[in-house]
Amino acid sequence: MNETITHPFPPVADESSRILILGSFPSVRSREEGFYYGHPRNRFWPLMEEIFSTSLHTIDDRRSFLLERHIALWDTIASCRITGSADSAITDVIPNDIDSLIRSSRIGMIVTNGRKADEIFSRYIHLSDDVMMPSLCLPSTSPANAAWSFDRLLEKWRIINLLLDMKGRNNDQPISD
Repeated sequence: MNETITHPFPPVADESSRILILGSFPSVRSREEGFYYGHPRNRFWPLMEEIFSTSLHTIDDRRSFLLERHIALWDTIASCRITGSADSAITDVIPNDIDSLIRSSRIGMIVTNGRKADEIFSRYIHLSDDVMMPSLCLPSTSPANAAWSFDRLLEKWRIINLLLDMKGRNNDQPISD
């Protein structure tokens, strides 16, 4: 059934966040679990574990990891009509207020997780002139992106470490401190 769904959970971010990773909209499984990338075959968390040599088993582990690393995590869509979890089934998009999130942090870079998130970001999200910043689209970690192996994704997603070493917005310190 195609129904309008409101994003069920807030962003993971604080005033120290320096990089923002944006997805499109939570999958059915993520909505059931109440946190980002909850589908067991989504490769986002295994990639973070590999890149940062850590183990992230619980939602609390994942939330703490993101905040400690100054990574904000949210989605581009506040509400939409969707059947199931497929990005291709998304219509009637209402975007999240990314501009306000950026203004309340030190975010200096936006990374989109996949083409759909990047498309929504480019089409619907209009940042204020004073918060314009670079963005980068990385390949989707979704299990629907079967053309990309874990190793290929890992090669591309390792750039997160480099981005964390860049200077943060309005801050002379590296993004990762």
